[in-house]
Amino acid sequence: MSHFLAIDAGGSKTQCLLADEGRVLAHATTGTVKLMRVGEPEATARLQAMLAEVAAAAGVSLNHISRTCFGLAGTSSPAARAWASRVLSSSVSGELLICGDEEIALDAAFRGGPGILIVAGTGSNAIGRTDAGEVYGAGGWGPVLGDEGSGTWIGLEAIRAALRARDREQLSDATHVQTGIGPTSLLREIERHWKLNSLGELVAYANQRGDTDHPAPEFASLAPIVARCAEQGDALAAEVLNRAGVELAELVALVFGKMAAPPVPTLTASPVIGVAFTGGVLTHIARVRDAMTARLSVLLPAANVRHSPVDPLEGALWRARRG
Repeated sequence: MSHFLAIDAGGSKTQCLLADEGRVLAHATTGTVKLMRVGEPEATARLQAMLAEVAAAAGVSLNHISRTCFGLAGTSSPAARAWASRVLSSSVSGELLICGDEEIALDAAFRGGPGILIVAGTGSNAIGRTDAGEVYGAGGWGPVLGDEGSGTWIGLEAIRAALRARDREQLSDATHVQTGIGPTSLLREIERHWKLNSLGELVAYANQRGDTDHPAPEFASLAPIVARCAEQGDALAAEVLNRAGVELAELVALVFGKMAAPPVPTLTASPVIGVAFTGGVLTHIARVRDAMTARLSVLLPAANVRHSPVDPLEGALWRARRG
């Protein structure tokens, strides 16, 4: 009997499952192994511990694996691909497939067929496949250069927007509101989340680059805080989330434009293109998802957005079994 490993390594967590031809035998989860976020020794230790855990739970030796599909965020980096290949080759038997985490999510949604996937979690990007099997992407340039609409982007934009609003209030000699809705309220919620005591501490912490003793701030962790403030009526927080949805819609439209670009259109005459999504932002923050869908109805009327998120692990398993 053949056994397969499927791994989804995103920006905030890593999940895997071990399966045979017809059943999933065990799951395991660990923290992110993305080398942009943790050092190679920590990433290696996490990955190896997770593999040992899933093998023990399934009762299957890692020496009896026929094929592994590893969907890894950041595969555009040769160093990341080389690390993944080195660690898995030394730990697991069988064939190894390494691809982007967005690619396995695309397969989870469309099983090798045409469609567009938008990813919005810690980072963001979009990927699409045509009827002819050609693949096009947009975004995914990391937290400094891109990741518009992602959890990291939302956290950063919320702080920036709140500070700009605070400066405007001071410029107009407005009375600074200490309770209720406004930039002070949003900033105070962020301070509370990060266990800080003042605006000065927030600014210092947010600008911290990070080192061994003082890790860089996790801006993506602020996305649920921003969503909660928006639910409580904070117009500034709501505006940030609405902009996130618009940014994600524009990524989808960019990919569709590449897929349908002349001189050789690669889409059929079908009036509908399926759009699927994954990642914590679009899964858990309805305001972002609704804003994206609304903007897509204008930018890309042919888009048929799915109502539920896809599970990238299903795509990794489909690839592993298919070979």
